[in-house]
Amino acid sequence: MTHDIHVIGGGLAGSEAAWQLAEAGLKVRLSEMRGSGEATPAHQTDGLAELVCSNSFRSDDAESNAVGLLHQELRTLGSLIMRQADIHRVPAGSALAVDRDNFSNSVTEAIDQHPNITLVRERIDALPDGPTIVATGPLTAASLAAGIGAETGSEALAFFDALAPIVHRDSIDMETAWFASRWDKGEGKDYINCPMDKDQYLAFHQGLVDGEKTPFKDWEKDTPYFDGCMPIEVMAERGVDTLRYGPMKPVGLDNPKTGRWPHAVVQLRQDNAQGTLWNIVGFQTKLKHADQVRLFRTIPGLENAEFARLGGLHRNTFIRSPELLDATLRLKSRPNIRFAGQITGCEGYIESCGIGLLAGRFAAAELTGQTLTPPPFATALGALLGHITGGAEAETYQPMNVNFGLFPPIPGRTKKTDRKRMYTDRGRAALAAWLNSPQTTAEPADRQPETTASD
Repeated sequence: MTHDIHVIGGGLAGSEAAWQLAEAGLKVRLSEMRGSGEATPAHQTDGLAELVCSNSFRSDDAESNAVGLLHQELRTLGSLIMRQADIHRVPAGSALAVDRDNFSNSVTEAIDQHPNITLVRERIDALPDGPTIVATGPLTAASLAAGIGAETGSEALAFFDALAPIVHRDSIDMETAWFASRWDKGEGKDYINCPMDKDQYLAFHQGLVDGEKTPFKDWEKDTPYFDGCMPIEVMAERGVDTLRYGPMKPVGLDNPKTGRWPHAVVQLRQDNAQGTLWNIVGFQTKLKHADQVRLFRTIPGLENAEFARLGGLHRNTFIRSPELLDATLRLKSRPNIRFAGQITGCEGYIESCGIGLLAGRFAAAELTGQTLTPPPFATALGALLGHITGGAEAETYQPMNVNFGLFPPIPGRTKKTDRKRMYTDRGRAALAAWLNSPQTTAEPADRQPETTASD
């Protein structure tokens, strides 16, 4: 067969990218490892876009929720994933949940029947030389992961999520907390410090020990801890003072309110360029989410914390996208390669779909001799793309769901409920303006479809 572009991976991102390319009139080879005799430890079927974990796409509220706004934007842009999700939705209140088997079957059927897509059940072991989108997800085959590591540098490829909770900056009580450098070293005051006295620390330590933990899945159990991502509750179990000699070390941190060192301190570090999101340093955890919210709100200064992301720890494969990818998801060292989905460091079904859609559209424009401008940062798609391709801190980059903390801030002081509506209203207006403006500019094209052996 002949094809214009090769998409590797038939999950949510790969299926969406292939669909967008095919709808643009391009010939697509979609390679999916499952069904070729290969399998992953997490998938149960050979179906495309299989939902491995929950059957929920989360909130469908486009008026006051960033995820719901992303749903709306994807519907507007003709997303295959959203179309099939809407067809196969099941009751879930304000959330969008689906019948997972019928959803996957319908995506597989749509892809398989599209005249511009050839679905090939095969494992790809190396990065191709022609136009390619890599959308292999968190369980990328070891051989391909090795090839990606060789191209990007092994230090830029992670195999473990070590997720510390992320807090919205405007929910931190700075009457209690204060700025300082880490352990008062250096001239900058780049960390927010939340102090604990002895009784508060002991209660917090006990809460970590007693809190309900999420067990590892079978396919995660043999993934070793790294020293840099030890769960905070595991550290707590090693002794009552272990945390005070680790991430909660108070030495050198004079509390300006008391002039003394606290018994222990919780530090937060800026997580995005806009300064709207701050992560709790060293607090990767397997505590269940309800226990995280309850316990972390006992930290002085975080009593009213709003969380953009809660902590977690699980096996994953993702690249350090902010330093490796350009604004259209191309690998800077090899521009014929784009990445999409969870391997870029976005987290969640619908986020993977969104980045897959953008990768497909960017590639389609390029292959037809055009340039597609990225969506505005005020949109959910633009905010997520901007975070992945440069807005996040590369050195501390970890997977992230879409949330309002990724958006440009709303100027001035507003009520929380009003602010959310202002984000979504602004996002819809920005998307409409983007769609109504000349998004693409024609460029001379000298393109011949890549030819490969028919399978």
